[in-house]
Amino acid sequence: MKSAVEQAAIEVADLRKAFGATVAVNGVSFAIAPGSTHALLGENGAGKSTIVKLLSGLLRPDEGQISVFGEKVTLKAPRYAHARGVQTAFQEMTLARDLTVLDNLLMPYAPMGVTGLIRRASARRAIVEHLKELDFSVDLDAEVGTLDLAIQQKIEIARAIYRKPRILLLDEPTSTLAGGDVEWLGRIIAKLKSAGTTIVFITHRMREVRAFCDTLTILRNGQHITTCSVESITDAQVIESIVGRSIAQTFPERPKNDSAFGAPVLGVRNLVAGKKLQDASFDLRKGEILGVAGLQGMGQLDLFLACFGMTEVVRGDILVDGRKVRFGSPADALKPNIAIGLVPEDRKTEGLFLKLNGTVNASLPVIQRFSRFGLIQTGLEQEAVRTAFGTVEVDERALWTRAGSFSGGNQQKIAIAKWLVAQSRILLLFDPTRGIDVGTKHELYVMMRNFTDSGGSVLLHSTEIPELVHLCDRVLVLYDGRVAAFLTRDQLTETSIMRPALGHETPTQEAAE
Repeated sequence: MKSAVEQAAIEVADLRKAFGATVAVNGVSFAIAPGSTHALLGENGAGKSTIVKLLSGLLRPDEGQISVFGEKVTLKAPRYAHARGVQTAFQEMTLARDLTVLDNLLMPYAPMGVTGLIRRASARRAIVEHLKELDFSVDLDAEVGTLDLAIQQKIEIARAIYRKPRILLLDEPTSTLAGGDVEWLGRIIAKLKSAGTTIVFITHRMREVRAFCDTLTILRNGQHITTCSVESITDAQVIESIVGRSIAQTFPERPKNDSAFGAPVLGVRNLVAGKKLQDASFDLRKGEILGVAGLQGMGQLDLFLACFGMTEVVRGDILVDGRKVRFGSPADALKPNIAIGLVPEDRKTEGLFLKLNGTVNASLPVIQRFSRFGLIQTGLEQEAVRTAFGTVEVDERALWTRAGSFSGGNQQKIAIAKWLVAQSRILLLFDPTRGIDVGTKHELYVMMRNFTDSGGSVLLHSTEIPELVHLCDRVLVLYDGRVAAFLTRDQLTETSIMRPALGHETPTQEAAE
């Protein structure tokens, strides 16, 4: 009879990995059966991504052993993992933005002819056939950097699958995907699983764990908490195991009626902006969280960018406190009498300078407020940043530590704290909980509601429909660049949001009511 090691597609035993004084993985052991889909769960900073990097050959463990299909291995570099049949699609994508889709899909194993040149014609045919099998259409000659994040993520996944893995590591693959794209990935996972591929799936969405996975492992603070079948554990038990405590009420209580909200602070009228927003009208009221729902590419990004002066307004008006405004740049949105802040889609490339510390990141948009005669008054600067960090509950060491050294959840907190330092009264939050664990999500929900309770206003786009249903006071739904529905709180259900998001007709209220 085969041993447990021989039966497992992956087995890790007493893995340990430290970065200086920080122990990222501490004595972790678990096994994954061949042909299964195994979820790896935990808060940001729990050790999930470190384990993926260890299995991918990007890092080497300080202690412990990795076995692949019963054989102990030393993965000194990614090519050693590739040779064992291990491929990875990373959340922090490894695509070359300035190269074409075709070149990215071929790297680094493009077929070479006898002359030493890439056989581009045959390679293109093979890639076209591969993408057809995946039901994924994309311009192979487009530069990757010009494409939406969701498309880039699908390219990352397609490249890993093109290499015919025996073991596929998916590091938060749905963090930039929504709706139909998640269903697309589910179909691919089912197809790979039926062919015997072993899949390790990192996600923060329990719905996906239930839909795609057979077994799961939970990590907390770098340590193994449990490994079990998905069907044997409840969502509440998963959350308690992940965060180490019960979150009795995930979403904070909302105001009981409309009398809690003040006058409109931000409005748009028949707004046409960017390439995809065709017609939008609404009012965001003081003290309100107004949700914006829509499948990928329905105009929501152009709406948020237009309200922050980052994309051209073709037609229509933006109003602040009932007055028409024109934003030539984000500097106009930052003016004290307007005070709008934007947390963008990708915090790592658009929201933060990862090599700079938290203080610089948080104060940079309004650094002139801390300057006198050309010199920065560092005492005033740090005090303002320290207060903002306390509000979003990020560790004070972020004051002097570079942003890139923190987990995704803490990076997002720094990105939000930046606009608290700027004393923003309107926050435009574009999918702020993307790739964030359940504990940090709860903290951000509470922060949003505290912000609105103190008189601020939030325009929130989320790819997670339950957030819109349970957190928002009203929700507008975009379809094909237009407002397809405007839903009050008593109308909010996942179905009432998804029907207009998919193009089905639904009664629409006037946004300005």
